[in-house]
Amino acid sequence: MIDSDPYLWLEDVTGDKALTWVREHNQPTIDTLTTSDRFAELQSGALEVLDTDDRIAYVRRRGEHLYNFWRDATNPRGLWRRTTLEQYRTETPEWDVLIDLDAVASDEDENWVWKGALVLRPDHRRALILLSRGGADASIVREFDMHSRTWITADSGGFTLPENKSDIGWIDEDTVYVGTDFGDQPDGGSALTNSGYPRVVKRWTRGTPLEQAPVVYTGAVEDVAVQAMYDDTIGFERHFLIRSTDFFNQEFYELDGDAITLIDVPSDAHTSVHRNWLLVFTRSPWQLTEKTIYPTGTLLVFDYDAYKSGARDATVLFSPDAHTSLQNFSFTSAHLVLVTLRDVQTELRLLSVEDWSISELTGLPELATIGILDTDPDHSDELFLSASSFTTPPSLLHGSSTDGVAPIKASPALFDTANVTASQHFATSDDGTKVPYFVVKRSDVDAGPTLLYGYGGFENSMTPAYGAISGRSWIERGGIYVIANIRGGGEYGPTWHTQAQLSGRHLVYEDFACVARDLVERGLTTAEQLAAQGGSNGGLLMGVMLTSYPELFGALVCQVPLLDMKRYHLLLAGASWVAEYGDPDDPEQWEFISKYSPYQLLRKDATYPELLMTTSTRDDRVHPGHARKFVARLEEYGHTVSYYENIEGGHGGAADNKQAAFKSALAYEFLWEKLSR
Repeated sequence: MIDSDPYLWLEDVTGDKALTWVREHNQPTIDTLTTSDRFAELQSGALEVLDTDDRIAYVRRRGEHLYNFWRDATNPRGLWRRTTLEQYRTETPEWDVLIDLDAVASDEDENWVWKGALVLRPDHRRALILLSRGGADASIVREFDMHSRTWITADSGGFTLPENKSDIGWIDEDTVYVGTDFGDQPDGGSALTNSGYPRVVKRWTRGTPLEQAPVVYTGAVEDVAVQAMYDDTIGFERHFLIRSTDFFNQEFYELDGDAITLIDVPSDAHTSVHRNWLLVFTRSPWQLTEKTIYPTGTLLVFDYDAYKSGARDATVLFSPDAHTSLQNFSFTSAHLVLVTLRDVQTELRLLSVEDWSISELTGLPELATIGILDTDPDHSDELFLSASSFTTPPSLLHGSSTDGVAPIKASPALFDTANVTASQHFATSDDGTKVPYFVVKRSDVDAGPTLLYGYGGFENSMTPAYGAISGRSWIERGGIYVIANIRGGGEYGPTWHTQAQLSGRHLVYEDFACVARDLVERGLTTAEQLAAQGGSNGGLLMGVMLTSYPELFGALVCQVPLLDMKRYHLLLAGASWVAEYGDPDDPEQWEFISKYSPYQLLRKDATYPELLMTTSTRDDRVHPGHARKFVARLEEYGHTVSYYENIEGGHGGAADNKQAAFKSALAYEFLWEKLSR
């Protein structure tokens, strides 16, 4: 165990000494992995996928127009543009460009990365634009006039904010809710939580100084974040506030003038209000009345006004079973659309808002992963859906919840799937739990180099999807690609996640290891030809595989990872994840964290798989110090590592398509080199 940390200086993100270390470690990796013909093919193939004009331009409706943000080879930073549905249906729509981010970045000599646009309803005349330097989570906010196509500066009364992890939202054309770094507060604390997000919300009126805006609510510095929002649904206009006390628990309030009313629902439930319905999706058993308990993963609806008055008459809209879980839901005017998973395969159903009766949506493809892209619940039954599978390129479906949907856009086949098969299997974890995983490979490949991908955290489900880059870079070349649906995700509902929180974290790693063993036992690969890849929380998974299960793998690709679980809560947004992993400052919780924390478990005498470690200097969510220190300790102990840190890129690791293609090619070249020996 490490009693002291001599590598704390590597946590100085942009310090000269730390960046010198980064460049010294980047260069050998670049020299070793980027000079082959194969690397050039992998990079150009990935860039072609990312830049192709034939890919779907996904859209969101805002009033009469469909909006899209588009990057390609000519516009690497991107265009924010719009068109009409009639034009969008054509093969080559005419796009109206609102913002050319490449031009803005060039004029201002800034490395701007698009982070989103908040458009004011109902006239869609103004927008709040979020831009990040180099892809970080922290963004600046600017107001944009969509009629004159001009920026509204602070001097002109525009709503603008400097770089920060701010939260802002429209109330009306002259008023917004805003949370940002307001400086020291009257209670002596910061305006930000320990996680770096706003804990103070103000109501800001145009033309008034931000510092004089009245405070709506102040949370605790120990909270994750506080956010206020305005529901502009005609006839149901309301103001709400959410206080996130940790990553999975929140207090839900309605604001009415100076009155703040707590809505009495379980803090760990997913709660929302639409029109006069209160929807509650349980994440733990809920004893609603003395005789009524609703199990985890149940979706309930109540009359909102009656609920506030004390009534507890519930209608069950979805009940889980051992194989089926609710993943997502969204309203149209006439229906509530439910997206469920049955053994990690998508099903979709409609519930009428008149009586919650069930019907089926027509026009859906079979054996596809379906996602809701956009609905317009206030005005129509319009639906935009996405559909894809491991072997079918994405398509965009359009229609309505009343009349069904049909494809109006489809991506081209970007790798040859004629001879590719996808199959589902189940491995048995240490406690007897059946863990599903998917195997995607060419049908003429019986065994060989295999790449196992996993995440296992924060209730994120890993569903079947078309992977053009992995298809080109791995499957088409004879590699076997595997996705593991391990606990920590949400594939079987909230319990699939909650049982792997805190002291149950070991289940994530046992599940992943059992899939690795099963692949070998099935004869698909050997330990020497088995690799694994994961990023962020999945990077932590890779660190645990390296330190606790090294015998199972020949190579690992660890990306933007958490690795030092003794200090993770002190670094950037780390404090927000204490509800997932535990508090290392609590001796009882450190007891179970210490059993898997990769940085503390590194050993001189161990034999480790080959390792490629990648991260980003501009990642202001997971600190790059995790990756840096881990590599420094490995090298101190005499182990070799390939390391690459992108100076830009944020948590995604890349600021544009060119950087993303480079990062992808680096990983696949590393894997082919290490597993083909």
